[in-house]
Amino acid sequence: MPEKSDFLTYEENRIIECNNTDMPQKGADVKVLYLVSELMIPCLIFYIVAYGLMAKRNIYSDFVDGAGDGLKTAVKILPTLVGLMVAVGVLRASGFLDWIAGWIGKLSDPLGFPAALVPLAIVRLFSASAASGLLTDLYKQYGTDSQIGTIASLMMSCTETVFYTMSVYFLAARVNKTRYTLAGALAAVIAGIAASVVLAGFAG
Repeated sequence: MPEKSDFLTYEENRIIECNNTDMPQKGADVKVLYLVSELMIPCLIFYIVAYGLMAKRNIYSDFVDGAGDGLKTAVKILPTLVGLMVAVGVLRASGFLDWIAGWIGKLSDPLGFPAALVPLAIVRLFSASAASGLLTDLYKQYGTDSQIGTIASLMMSCTETVFYTMSVYFLAARVNKTRYTLAGALAAVIAGIAASVVLAGFAG
């Protein structure tokens, strides 16, 4: 029969672990962080409403107009999103990610970046949800506290869905000439991956 902890979220288990150790201060810090994270969204909403009232705006009318514009934008970018999702699904199902991971892994392993993380790095450029699925698989296979799990966690925070973001926002803003955006974004992703490896080395 599964234990009670099996039905708890990862965050709840971490809080319980902190409370059961000899580090009560660490447990208190974690509770404060979670409390702040839960209050951020309500406080942001309250701030927006309060600012609108102070500016004497018709808040509900502005909200309806914004929702309508957002719906129009969502309809415009829907084909692009569908194309990206299908492309990521084809890459995963065809085995191409595993094949390219084997080749790139030969170069990245000596640099401290495991070959097992290459598919995650590639998919992360296109889809956050698909990358989260790969991240879960890595956790199940290697563990959350392993070196691969730590690097993967940091990499998810230090990188961005470059192609998804560019396609969505440039299409919505009707920008045709991206200039150096792609090169700069890819350079930032590489820097984020390198930082993840370095930080995981310190954490280990």
